[in-house]
Formats: sequence, structure tokens, C-alpha cells
Amino acid sequence: MDEKPTSNAAAKPRAQQTNAHGQAARSNGDTQPAPQHIGFMLLPDFALMSYASAIEPLRAANLLAGRPIYRLLNYSAAGGNITSSSGTMVPTTPIANAPTSLHTLFVCAGGHPTQWQAPGILPALRKLSRWGVRMGGISSGSYVLAAAGLLGQRQFTIHWEHAPALIEAFPDLEPQRARFVIDGDRITCGGGVAPLDMMHAMIADHMGADFATRVSDWYLHTNVGTSGGSQRASLAERYNVHHPALLRVLEKMEATIEDPKSRDEMASFVRLSTRQLDRLFTQHLGASFLEVYHQVRLDHARRLLKQSALTISEIAFATGFANSSHFSRAFKATYGIAPRDARST
Repeated sequence: MDEKPTSNAAAKPRAQQTNAHGQAARSNGDTQPAPQHIGFMLLPDFALMSYASAIEPLRAANLLAGRPIYRLLNYSAAGGNITSSSGTMVPTTPIANAPTSLHTLFVCAGGHPTQWQAPGILPALRKLSRWGVRMGGISSGSYVLAAAGLLGQRQFTIHWEHAPALIEAFPDLEPQRARFVIDGDRITCGGGVAPLDMMHAMIADHMGADFATRVSDWYLHTNVGTSGGSQRASLAERYNVHHPALLRVLEKMEATIEDPKSRDEMASFVRLSTRQLDRLFTQHLGASFLEVYHQVRLDHARRLLKQSALTISEIAFATGFANSSHFSRAFKATYGIAPRDARST
């Protein structure tokens, strides 16, 4: 069993500690509550926009309150400067030095799966969770939490681009298609600008809705998204079509990548003849039913190649191809490179 190390923070009277799951505890003899310690665990190539969207509302909250509500801390496995997706370097402290008063730790990761399980990270996350620290994941950070075994029996989300890799690696987990999800002491977010919405909810819970609105207004964030809001544009927007039957077929295509349905099955699904179905695809998308379905599956395969450790054969079967040879030929014909080469680009 892990025990919290003895330190100056641990030696302070309990009245000076931060409550791990509620309001910050009041300092001994002071009228103002102690700041919540919010940590950000940065993995190499972490998504800079996601990180900024999460950290800036907390900084603004301190400014607007005229006092430190939040204490922001950056961590990594070994400390030092960690380089973001755009090349910006952020100084960090080793995660082993995290204070016992840490309230919440967000894992911020990028799109390269080789970085998602860096040595020492997973045991450190499990230890902090046992200490009662609220654990969060931003963008692909949820994959890291899953790898640490911290998302079992929890509702959570992850960036839509990383969801296929997570589902293949952890088939017992099912991420929600949501901008952010708060489930007790787990808080996850799809990344991008969605952390602005998540932080609005966190600040509102901590400081009240009116104060959270002031923070959002500071960033011209007047249209605050809800937890269950969509991460992506709708099918109608992505494909620029509005025909109800065609949209239902496209949705079905994306849901049946591993077990593709035939034209007859899809036509029957929307109560059309195969000729009517073919006409819809040609008129609205300028491509045949098979061409569109083929592209949907190959796009999914390309994401798995970049973000999962699955073999070429496993990806072939996961995207509905009969064998790896068939998959490799189709992939190279579409993208101009072999699947194995796509992993290194």
C-alpha cells in the first residue's frame, strides 16, 4: 500500500490542506480558502491548444478573483522541458514531487501512441489515484488513464480521432461521444477548445455560475458548450448532404466498419431499392455506395495505423477486409503508400 510521503505540505495542519473532492479547505486562521492545486501531466508532443484551453480559464479566474483560487502545476515523468505539438517547450516538475495537497491532475497527451505509456507514468497515476487525487484526461490523455486502469466502470470521453485506438486496445471500455464528461473523481475532455467548456463547468461548481460566466466572457467564450455536446460537425455538415435516408446510411457505414453491410442490406435498412440507393450516392456525393464505404473504412484504418499497436492483419480485419494483402493493396491504391510506411509518416 502506498503512503503519502512526509513533507512540509503533509506536515501542515489538516485545516490548511485542500479537500480533494470539494471546496478548497480554509487556511488555519484565515478567512479565504486555500487555492486548489491543479496539476497538468504533460507527455511529449502534447496538444498545445488543448492545454492552453484548460489552463487559461484557471489563470483568468485568479485574476478576476483578485486572489489565488487555483495553483497551477506542470508535471512530467522526469521533469524538465516538455515539447508540445507545435514545438513550444513547457518546464515541468517530476511527477514524483507532486504535493500531497494536489486536488486534480489532468493528463495532456498528443497523437503518438508511443508516448502514451512512457516509463514510470502509469504507476505514478495509479498511486495518485489511490491518494484520492481527482484524475482527468484531455485529448488522448484519456487513453493514458485507461492504460493505467483508471477508467473501469466510469463514464468518460476522448478525442474522436483517438477513440478507435482506445476501443481496440480496451474493448471493455466505451468512450462517450461528448465534449467532456465528469464522473465523480474522473473528468475527461475531447480536447481542442472543449476544455474551455469543461473548465466553465468546473469553475461554476467551485465558485458559482456567475463567476464562471465572468471567466468565459474574459475569453469571448459566450456560447458555452454542454457536456454532451458533439465533438464533430454533423454528418450533414461533413458530407454536405441533407437527405434523411442518405444520412442514415452514412451513419450506419461509420457504425459497421468491422462488419460492412451489403448494398442490399443498406437499401433494406432505409426501405429503398438498391437502384434508388445508388442514385442517392451518385447525385449527392458524386461517388458510388461502394466507393464511399471503402473510403470510410480506409480512413478508419489510417487512424488505427497511426494510433494503435495493432498489426497490419488486425487492422485489416478491424476494418472489414478479408486479409492483410487485400487491405494493403486497397490502402496503397488510395494513399500511395503501403500501410507499414503510413505508420512512420
